[in-house]
Amino acid sequence: MPVPQKEGPRANRDIRGVREVQLIDQDGQNRGAVPFLDALRLAEEAGLDLVEIAPNSVPPVCKLLDYGRFRFLEQKKQAEARKRQKTVEVKEIKLRPGIDKHDYDVKMKAVQRFFEEGDKVKVTLRFRGREMAHQDLGLKLLERVKAETAELAKVESEPQLEGRQMVMILAPR
Repeated sequence: MPVPQKEGPRANRDIRGVREVQLIDQDGQNRGAVPFLDALRLAEEAGLDLVEIAPNSVPPVCKLLDYGRFRFLEQKKQAEARKRQKTVEVKEIKLRPGIDKHDYDVKMKAVQRFFEEGDKVKVTLRFRGREMAHQDLGLKLLERVKAETAELAKVESEPQLEGRQMVMILAPR
């Protein structure tokens, strides 16, 4: 059976097939190229681990440090990076060609709030029945939305007709 690969850098006796390593001691001083067994002995004498930092360089760079603490700090960094990561959502606003002024204003406030939260907005204009004969009214409405959100957002996809609806996507600046 194949040996399962461990996550993270190799440490101590897991470092195989290397005669020499570029050694950095616990104080951060570069000791230069040192035979692997001497580096391992130095790590054991200091009560630390020999951890491979740059495995692809010649010779590989190894550092004397506490491997458990090193892994803990790496996991902490990764968790912090995941926490700070923002997923961009696409929010949808549905309009009709004959929308009333007040309804339009309410929708525009929602659009503005979405941009402040950093989300993209998909503006969908739905045509029903004979409204399909007056697509120019829908296009004017979407142009009005585009003009009113010009300083907050940029147009990611221009208005285009998809079946019985016209769609435009706006992204925050």
